[in-house]
Amino acid sequence: MNKSIRVTALFSILLTIILLINLTVVQAFSVDKYAKNEHNQRGFYDMQTIARGQIFAGGAVLAESTPNEDDTYSRSYPVDSPAWGPVTGYLSSQYGASQLEASYNDILNGRDDSLLTTNFMDLITGEQPDGANVEVTIDPQLQQLAYDQLNQQGYEGAAVALQPSTGKILAMASSPSYNPNNIDEQWGQLQEQEGNPLLNHATQETLPPGSIFKIITTAAGLDNGYSPDSTLTGASEITLPGTETQLTNYGGQVCGGSQQVSLTTAFSLSCNTAFVEMGMDVGADELRSYAEGFGVGQSADIGVETASGNLGDLPDDAAVGQSSIGQRDVSMSALQAAGMAATVANNGVRMEPYLVNRITDSTMNDIRTTDPKEASTAVSEELAATLTDLMYESERNTSGYNGNSYASKTGTAEHGADLPPHVWYVAFDPDRDIAVAVVVKNGGNLGQSATGGQVSAPIGRAILDGYGGGQ
Repeated sequence: MNKSIRVTALFSILLTIILLINLTVVQAFSVDKYAKNEHNQRGFYDMQTIARGQIFAGGAVLAESTPNEDDTYSRSYPVDSPAWGPVTGYLSSQYGASQLEASYNDILNGRDDSLLTTNFMDLITGEQPDGANVEVTIDPQLQQLAYDQLNQQGYEGAAVALQPSTGKILAMASSPSYNPNNIDEQWGQLQEQEGNPLLNHATQETLPPGSIFKIITTAAGLDNGYSPDSTLTGASEITLPGTETQLTNYGGQVCGGSQQVSLTTAFSLSCNTAFVEMGMDVGADELRSYAEGFGVGQSADIGVETASGNLGDLPDDAAVGQSSIGQRDVSMSALQAAGMAATVANNGVRMEPYLVNRITDSTMNDIRTTDPKEASTAVSEELAATLTDLMYESERNTSGYNGNSYASKTGTAEHGADLPPHVWYVAFDPDRDIAVAVVVKNGGNLGQSATGGQVSAPIGRAILDGYGGGQ
């Protein structure tokens, strides 16, 4: 064999080995990346031949498959409301799947390894296994109420309600949204629509929290020598160390008309200068520790896509001061904000949020259920009680207070020069085991003058008022 033939043969063998290695890697180690990728259409064409399981909540069927005359199945969403799009997601042979339809795909198709026992006879006979059903924790009436509160006023934003004692998600509304029925026909319009309706704004979008973050700053302060009676500055402005930057109170006002105020007054009136002072005194390490305890920077595995939020770098006192009032690089999702309020309501214990209550077989027998899990102890029970008292005071000083028994905190977050603020409201009702977070982007319909008390608090209170506590 001459040299050129030998080199060519060796090169061909080498290429064959590389090809075999690549195929092995793809087949053995990249199933999730390729075969189960939400943009891989092959699997969704195949799904049309499967009696896919239901997604349901509180007796309401949210997604189901119905047979066609040609032995295929069509996926539909019987509630027929945009309130549910960010929860169920969509299923399309053209555009793949999202949210629960994607993350619980193998469960709904009956092909998940956990269903081997349930579908054992189908495996023996070669029959197509029945799909399993997914029950979500959401209260259908509360979900529609939360969505309507946002959508009917044309707001962009989100609202989340949690059960503090368990972490169960009771409502998770996102606006703008979409109706998952006929997703193929809507796709082009949804891509062009302002506000990104295909995004779950309650879990996937993180925003600066503004003054609702003062709950965390206060927790750090109370555990580091401060008390509700501690004295802080009430000055209208404070200069950040090492800079010429001045942070001011809302409207440039002196806090409560006094140069020195108690922590209780500072919290109830949301005085920025007081919290900048206290945050810098507590320091970066303590502020970060308490932020992490309340879940900032941590994503949640709930079956829909979530973002983790961020505290950001804290290289100096100036950064700590800005971050102490929920500005600079601090960001949270509505889900995380609800979890923050729920943690205070649950005596300082943060529960892992969950959206899927149970999996059932095709005859509605339980296959598995979700048990509540503790995520962290953010603060002691005593400190949580003190925070609760401060949040009662805050509610009494919030626009629209009507004598209710809710504990709350509002926030008005700057996010760019000359842009209307994002406005927040977090609260809980200790009598009915529910906590809420509402964020309305860009000031809602009040623009630059918007506050959390004016725009978001009425939505949060409506959700709290509308909860029957039946779950």
